[in-house]
Amino acid sequence: MESALSELEGTLVKDPDPFSYFMLVAFEASSIIRFAFLLILWPVIRLLEIWGQRDAGLKLMIFVATAGVPISEIEAVARAVLPKFYFDDIDMDAWKVFSSYDKRIVVTKTPRIMVERFVKEHLRADDVIGSELSVNRFGWATGFIKDGFDSISDRVSELFEDEQPSLGLGRTDYSGSEFLHLCKEQSHPRITSNKKHDRQFIRPLPVIFHDGRLVKRPTPSTALLILLWIPLGIILAAIRIVVGLMLPMKSIQRMAPLFGGKVMVKGKPPPPPSGSTSGVLFVCTHRTLMDPVVLSAVLHRRIPAVTYSISRFTEILSPIPTVRLTRIRDIDAEKIKQQLEKGDLVVCPEGTTCREPFLLRFSKLFAELTDRIVPVAMNYRVGFFHATTARGWKALDPIFFFMNPRPIYEVTFLNQLPVEATCSSGKSPHDVANYVQRILAATLGFECTNFTRRDKYRVLAGNDGIVSQTSTAESLKKLMSGFKQVVGTFKPFIN
Repeated sequence: MESALSELEGTLVKDPDPFSYFMLVAFEASSIIRFAFLLILWPVIRLLEIWGQRDAGLKLMIFVATAGVPISEIEAVARAVLPKFYFDDIDMDAWKVFSSYDKRIVVTKTPRIMVERFVKEHLRADDVIGSELSVNRFGWATGFIKDGFDSISDRVSELFEDEQPSLGLGRTDYSGSEFLHLCKEQSHPRITSNKKHDRQFIRPLPVIFHDGRLVKRPTPSTALLILLWIPLGIILAAIRIVVGLMLPMKSIQRMAPLFGGKVMVKGKPPPPPSGSTSGVLFVCTHRTLMDPVVLSAVLHRRIPAVTYSISRFTEILSPIPTVRLTRIRDIDAEKIKQQLEKGDLVVCPEGTTCREPFLLRFSKLFAELTDRIVPVAMNYRVGFFHATTARGWKALDPIFFFMNPRPIYEVTFLNQLPVEATCSSGKSPHDVANYVQRILAATLGFECTNFTRRDKYRVLAGNDGIVSQTSTAESLKKLMSGFKQVVGTFKPFIN
């Protein structure tokens, strides 16, 4: 059985510097203060590398990013946040070589806990050999590593025993690639060409679910830009939200460009219901909590939206009416029918948001209740911050959306489904739901999946994604506490 042993940084992923991944751990597992402190130390880390003390610089990064952080939080970031950024940086030339071998081992000096999920699930490696974080009896990382970096080569030798790996991939000019001498062949994939590898090439498994607030990988320059922008972003978000709540719906789309936003509309929306005509059911893709609000702004009227598991406080702040579902099928069906008799309604049958170009499985309930179905393809673009979260506090999602310098929404109206494509023509609700999913995916250039809301939350948060219903007073207290922490954090920057 042929085996390949590959370095991660600078080989399987293009960037040889793991600094930005430690910045992600600092931001997502700890706080903005730790994030800023690690960035301040970046010149020191660079000087250590220039002086030939790369390992010392790496140990400093590990200590600052992880010391005093619960190991469960680091594991959560490694599961929900880091794989997306690693995946975007994959070197496909290296992957072609690596994936063609029967047994695949990844070697890294980065703490194993940070890379193991990505390496095993997306690069399909059999094992990963990395440094091990030291954890105290309370379950918090000490910031130190066990046995130092010298033990990595020893563990490679122990893993293969008397067998010699067929190929070693790594940077021959880097001291972290000492394991290369243990392999029969040594090479760097960027100068390797073998038609055998091309024939056996398979793509890494894509990242469909991911969490975290940052859109871009925080390299030193990007991290500095984010830190400088956040105080301005908070002010801008407050202005946008206040103005949006004060303006009538018909004015929001025209006023958005004045505050840096943009709403792009394609297709022709149906007219408002009149007389005894029942309302239209707008079936939307679900990208953020803002989807129904943006749709209402485009249609110039407040259209109620079906909600699944958002907080009571978010419902109170919503500028449009909301219809809360119970997840009891008969009760939910009756609620939707009653609302459609009053007028139009918005539903997102995925049941949760998805950031990547994939559509989750559509619930078939909407197809059973009406034949007046108008599919709407919703998509958005942001620069700095994601407006969705699985692990964080959802009430802050709209705030993070409006903190972006130029948030853009794209709304595409498709034609109302013809009668022959609905249940009244004899089609099953399942077929109708799948058909709507396919035409929306084709419109956006997305892929259809069978994943559900439960799958997403089990991957990202380890639960089923059900929001507990706290009292309004308690939610308000938490929100004010959160705002005070944010303002206190950035007070030095504002002053």
